[in-house]
Amino acid sequence: MRPIQMVDLKQQYAKIKKDIDTGIQEVIDNAAFINGKAVTDFSASLSRYLDVKHVIPCANGTDALQIAMMAMDLQPGDEVITPSFTYIATTEVIALLRLQPVFVEVDAKTFCIDPVAVEKAITPKTKLIVPVHMFGQAVNMEAIMDIARRHNIYVLEDNAQAIGSPFTFSDGTTKKTGAIGHIGTTSFFPSKNLGCYGDGGAIFTNDDALATRLKMIANHGQSKRYYHDVVGCNSRLDSIQAAVLNAKLQHLDAYADARRAVADYYDKAFANHPKITTPFRAPYSKHVFHQYTLLLEGVDRDGLIAFLASHGIPSMIYYPVPAHRQKMFEAFGGSAYDLKTTDWLTERVISLPMHTELEDEQLRFITNKVLEFIN
Repeated sequence: MRPIQMVDLKQQYAKIKKDIDTGIQEVIDNAAFINGKAVTDFSASLSRYLDVKHVIPCANGTDALQIAMMAMDLQPGDEVITPSFTYIATTEVIALLRLQPVFVEVDAKTFCIDPVAVEKAITPKTKLIVPVHMFGQAVNMEAIMDIARRHNIYVLEDNAQAIGSPFTFSDGTTKKTGAIGHIGTTSFFPSKNLGCYGDGGAIFTNDDALATRLKMIANHGQSKRYYHDVVGCNSRLDSIQAAVLNAKLQHLDAYADARRAVADYYDKAFANHPKITTPFRAPYSKHVFHQYTLLLEGVDRDGLIAFLASHGIPSMIYYPVPAHRQKMFEAFGGSAYDLKTTDWLTERVISLPMHTELEDEQLRFITNKVLEFIN
């Protein structure tokens, strides 16, 4: 049996080595390392895949969030509603821009922001909602967009963990996550479902005016070289990373199917166990399983992690400390929040290996060891 990895990028690369190597070599041969043809080609391919008008590549997912918020012309003190149960990048950029984070609860089943909590948190100062598609499960975007329309609020989707997930509205229409809100963002960190071999990110929108502003901000605030209209930053996806992403994009749906097959195996192994809750699948979307995250009840989680590690099985806690309990948010009133569901989740979640190259032998070993410890 091969060693078990949380994410096995080496084996994934081996299967598409020819396409990856050819794409990288073309970039080197052309010596267009910044904003080269590979970047243009990838942007166009991703635009078609997501069915979104504009894709603006950038240096990483955190930059994508920051540039998006800068493009919305938010002012210091404006309130931004966001879940606390998320990776820190989502909330970090809110604080960086001197906006006011307003942390709300997530749904205990989906791990995603709760639309009811969002509605209750809206005040006259609310300017933006940032839903996070957590672990590959889509937020209930129909409810979020309905709230946003009624209150005239922007929606910025953090789609770093669910790219490729289709969302079905009540009228039967379907859109990909990231292409539903006013702006969507993603990260191409190597471990993502669509990941490059370094850092990378992208911003999506169907709004022409926002797209123009996003492009300017990502490029030093200039629309014409050496003419800087707004304060911007320097955030680019390099051509080699774009070549890698263009090759992998062709396999993204197959990767999602492979992840679902792994999730199905885990689900069957843990079915009806009184101490284990397997991931929920919302009826309005197709889970793409960036992570496979269990909820444990009455289990020594740290003991399980150590036991699995002793048998060569990695596992992770995403996320042990929610944003509102981080020291960085003390100045923003983080300690005043009472988010019982969020705190409950952080004490019980554990993520098992999830990637496209897991084999049945590995999955049997993982599930048997989990059950051996818990039983």
